[in-house]
Amino acid sequence: MTQQDTTIDPCLTTLRDTDRDRYLACLLAPADKRPALAALYAFNAEIARIRDLVREPLPGEVRMQWWRDLLEGTPHGESLANPVASALLDAIEAHNLPRQTLINMIEARIFDLYDDVFEDRNALEGYAGETASALIQLASIVLSPEDAARNAEAAGHAGVAQAMAGMLLLMPLHRRRGQVYIPGDMLAAAGLDRESFLEGRDKERISAAIEIFCTHAQDHLASARRVAIAKSVFPAFIPVALADSAISAAKRAGASLLEKPIQPSQLQRQWLLAKASFLKRF
Repeated sequence: MTQQDTTIDPCLTTLRDTDRDRYLACLLAPADKRPALAALYAFNAEIARIRDLVREPLPGEVRMQWWRDLLEGTPHGESLANPVASALLDAIEAHNLPRQTLINMIEARIFDLYDDVFEDRNALEGYAGETASALIQLASIVLSPEDAARNAEAAGHAGVAQAMAGMLLLMPLHRRRGQVYIPGDMLAAAGLDRESFLEGRDKERISAAIEIFCTHAQDHLASARRVAIAKSVFPAFIPVALADSAISAAKRAGASLLEKPIQPSQLQRQWLLAKASFLKRF
């Protein structure tokens, strides 16, 4: 795809600036599926970054409600002038995408606006299932509805692993905000709570909590890898190829993860995405 081609699609342009990894994964998908995939990924990027754009939860909830109204069929007057919103509605219509799944994604993202801790790993998995897993499944429907149904379980596990890897990558930022995405039961197993984790003094216990979290993420990734993903829907799984290295790096970093980001270079990430696309393995 040429530079001119990417500027024609406003969703790809949005992705290039807000979610570079899914932008590149989108370019590795079949050309005729890119507009719908770009619309889904751009929508996800828009709701995922709302916490970055607001100082208080209430304005964030207002932004979430804007998207919810759009999907529930009561859009605001200017909604269709938003290129991402317009493209998302086109994708829903063209591929018969379930609106409720998209609405559930918005509902789950409200958690990001606050500084609460997941009660336990089941709550974490529920959040990841309604966000990252749902996005993989929606992208799979765009690519092949028949194969999407057969690979739904793999999408579930892969999405949880991917979401948890993202939480590890963003842990220094989350700590500065007062956010902790390690569930309460995992913190308790390491002898910590939200406050002591954020305080960052007990390096040994913080490392233990991060290791528990990483091991759980690796278990989900292993479960996803045991499934033979249909080639037709594999492009939906390409972004998951970045999860393994992130989880492994976080496990090695331990408590230093609170201070030191582990994000690999853009070149490394591009290589991992391209490799996964070629080998059909993540």
